[in-house]
Amino acid sequence: MRFLSLCAALFGTALMLLVSAGAANAQATRTWVSGVGDDANPCSRTAPCKTFAGAISKTATGGEINVLDPGGFGAVTITKSITISSENFEGGVLVSGTSGIVINAAGAAVTLRGLDINGVNTGIHGVNVISVGTLHIENTTIREFSTNGSNGVLVAPNGAGTTNLIMDNVILTENGGSASGNAITIQPAGGAKVNAIFNNVRLSNNASGFRFDGSNGAITAEIRNSDSSTALRAGLSAVGTNIVNVLASDSGFTANASGVIANGTGVSIRLTRSVVTGNTTGLTITAGAIGSYLDNEIDNNTSDGPTPSTVAHK
Repeated sequence: MRFLSLCAALFGTALMLLVSAGAANAQATRTWVSGVGDDANPCSRTAPCKTFAGAISKTATGGEINVLDPGGFGAVTITKSITISSENFEGGVLVSGTSGIVINAAGAAVTLRGLDINGVNTGIHGVNVISVGTLHIENTTIREFSTNGSNGVLVAPNGAGTTNLIMDNVILTENGGSASGNAITIQPAGGAKVNAIFNNVRLSNNASGFRFDGSNGAITAEIRNSDSSTALRAGLSAVGTNIVNVLASDSGFTANASGVIANGTGVSIRLTRSVVTGNTTGLTITAGAIGSYLDNEIDNNTSDGPTPSTVAHK
């Protein structure tokens, strides 16, 4: 009898240990980070973590990491559906010699909100998208990824499938090097397709602004209520033999070396209610087409460039 009681006690202790271990390893739907947190914490509201990298392993797929107070929360690699949100506080990602946020999450839904991503002039990419289903970037500043080949945002999926990018109320400044790199580069490969929407996106003082490269994949992009100005190269450039459809509405391309460039047999850029002014060259058409709905202002450039084709309203 005493033997049976001892076995029961041992079984109960083992069960309690298993339950405790399961609770310790459980992932929360909502986690928190703080400038005075600790990654050894469970990332709860009252015991927050210190970094995004520390919090993401404790956050369930489809969950959300919230910023409790201003701070720098470090680089992070995202491999699942997740939201990183900083409302009313500066959620800093400061990196040197590496990328700020890497996303390698095929088919996932990712949101980045309210962040300040800074490469201190040595960072590689502010946001580097290897694979994702849909990415939202909102109310965010991305700056100083300024070495050759660096980009504020790089979207370069490789392989069949569609990537959706939505950027709303985003500022990109001082990104890209003197010879290569851009504020925003869309460059699908392996037959991939990217659909992109940019709303209230402000690009200034970058080596180059929007860059759409359809050499190895297809791109559809809409630019709304946005500006790309003071770039060393182009405010907007589109290249490639695959389909690259770009519609810019209520937007400005000003004070760049080149305002808008089409250079690819698959390229079609359409402008409506937009301004191309103050550039060294306004429009450049090497291959493909730039079309106008005849409601744009293309003037006051050192050279306005060729007259765009007329696009009929339907």
